[in-house]
Amino acid sequence: MSELKLCKLGDVVSFGNGKTRPSSEGNIPIYGGNGILGYCADKNYEGETIIIGRVGAYCGATHYENKPIWVSDNALSAKPKGKNNTKFFYYFLKDMALNQHAGGSSHPLVTQTLLNSLDVEVIDNPEEQKAIAAVLSSLDDKIDLLHRQNKTLEAMAETLFRQWFIEEAQDDWEEKILNDVISVKGGTTPSTKEPKYWGGDIYWTAPRDLSNHKAIFLFDTERKITAKGLAKIGSGLMPIGTVLLSSRAPIGYMAITDIPTAINQGYIAIVCDKSVSNFFMYLWCKINMEDIKNAGNGSTFQEISKSNFKALSLTIPPKQKLEKFDEVISSPFKKIRSNKIQIQTLEKLRNTLLPKLMSGEVRVSMQENIKE
Repeated sequence: MSELKLCKLGDVVSFGNGKTRPSSEGNIPIYGGNGILGYCADKNYEGETIIIGRVGAYCGATHYENKPIWVSDNALSAKPKGKNNTKFFYYFLKDMALNQHAGGSSHPLVTQTLLNSLDVEVIDNPEEQKAIAAVLSSLDDKIDLLHRQNKTLEAMAETLFRQWFIEEAQDDWEEKILNDVISVKGGTTPSTKEPKYWGGDIYWTAPRDLSNHKAIFLFDTERKITAKGLAKIGSGLMPIGTVLLSSRAPIGYMAITDIPTAINQGYIAIVCDKSVSNFFMYLWCKINMEDIKNAGNGSTFQEISKSNFKALSLTIPPKQKLEKFDEVISSPFKKIRSNKIQIQTLEKLRNTLLPKLMSGEVRVSMQENIKE
């Protein structure tokens, strides 16, 4: 096994600037700090490239690509020097959490000069680097596969909903409003100036929890409240299975709760305690999202009120058809949930291994191959 080499980051990685986003149309990805921004016909980097967010909210975010790309001016490129392994250094830079080294008073900023000057300890053997990258990549590949499976399953569920309730809709189906078939609740935020309300073990969610959410089911929340904090929320805890819909800034984030949780004022909570299931309502909202957004208003930012939401109309088929649909649709939703649990397990393993592998605390045999 190799020893760690103490050096400047610039000794082992070469950094480059991005350029203004081109206007040409094409199929080459344009990368910024938050990932792919669009596509163009030009390239300014090719081969294995690490992309690093340069400024703002995505400062220090890292991405990996192995084909021609355009790196925009809100990002930097990084390519290891010599025989160093690119995928290894992608993980190495992720582990460094580069945003912690950012400068700038109003907006965080990383520059080539800053990155070049950072002191690092790095495994100096390209073969061991490759072995480490293989371990971490195998986990990321499995996570990506499960995410893609879930995306496909959700698309299939939406297709079934359209077929059953739009394409095959009957004239004698009953016209109702949402308030007839579900219960709608709202939430609030306990005073953030009162420490006694925060840091407990009760889930409390704001729409920001869903901003990067890649699955239907919500298993955790960024913040927790205490019993005293919960007492300040009139709606109390939403039951497991509640459909959450962000009602402003923006309208349209969605999830089904897998935990009892309190909510803030940025949500419409849909409790399916009348005549339709949460799976039905989740898909109905997804497919009718433009109508939901059009029912919103507001000069500063668009918002849909609970009263406007409850007044939206829908066509309801006979009870037997709803029950049959729930039987059919429960299988893909259960698979999506199972995949999400597996994703969480794999992400936890990867996040635990990453710093240990980078620091040399856990070593990988260069002869080992990862098998699924």
